[in-house]
Amino acid sequence: MIPFSILDLAPINEGSDAAQSFRNTLDLAQHAERWGYQRYWLAEHHGMPGIASAATAVLIGHVAGGTSTIRVGAGGIMLPNHSPLVIAEQFGTLESLYPGRIDLGLGRAPGSDQLTARALRRNLATDPSQFPNDVIELMGYFSAEQRHAVRAVPGAGLNVPIWILGSSLFGAQVAAALGLPYAFASHFAPEQMMQAIALYRSTFKPSAQLAKPYVMLGYNVFAADTEDEAQFLATSMQQAFVNLRSGHPKRLQPPVAGYLDGIPPHFRDMLDYVLSCAAIGTHDTVKRSLQAFIEQTGADELMITSMMFDHNARLRSYEITSELRE
Repeated sequence: MIPFSILDLAPINEGSDAAQSFRNTLDLAQHAERWGYQRYWLAEHHGMPGIASAATAVLIGHVAGGTSTIRVGAGGIMLPNHSPLVIAEQFGTLESLYPGRIDLGLGRAPGSDQLTARALRRNLATDPSQFPNDVIELMGYFSAEQRHAVRAVPGAGLNVPIWILGSSLFGAQVAAALGLPYAFASHFAPEQMMQAIALYRSTFKPSAQLAKPYVMLGYNVFAADTEDEAQFLATSMQQAFVNLRSGHPKRLQPPVAGYLDGIPPHFRDMLDYVLSCAAIGTHDTVKRSLQAFIEQTGADELMITSMMFDHNARLRSYEITSELRE
């Protein structure tokens, strides 16, 4: 089976704090390394009470420093929030500290709401077409040949693989035009997945980084030793989506038995949509779901996310998933 990787939002549980979240993140990354996962990515979000990965580059350094072989990176850095030079310096620093192990995935969303975006000094009026220009500028800072008046130190001449992230056709177009690998956020925005994949593959232009298209797709997995336990554990993620979409984000809540039966139909429909790229169940159930998804999409790699309240249950979910590649 194709490579599996991990997307971690460093969830903050109800009754816990960011410090414990970071301990859990490192523990999961160390287990993932032993279980043969390809890479471990962390995502930039801001102002979210249940997500601790705001200072993404700092947390990547924490994880890379506590592991030895697994690739560690951003899935992703929201580039419009930052100067391309600053990101080149940050990831040049990480690559210098942990050579050959750092990935840089780039997105164009704010990573939060508009108030938070303003607090980040983000220009909300920026033309979306500026994103590919910022990506090109960032790539220039990593070039061994000086392409800008200012050099990224560290950064210049370092090989930091750049990925384009997206949940629409725009990211697919950017990744294809620049010859970069493409990661689609099908784990929460699956609507345009197949169209985006087709567009990316059909318009891809080879580059110095990548000779042919490479697609990684997000996928939710809630695996457990019984079907009932898996369904129960998945309710923490379901609550998180409902809370977010209703404008009341919270820390990750404990699972609730029968949760789906107690919510209004429009929330149930919303969950059926946003979690349509998901497998909930035992080893065999999850394996069938993953195989069908890979056959449907032709994905080159899957980015697995298992947002669970109980850390040991989350470890068990990723352990079960890792066994499916054998």
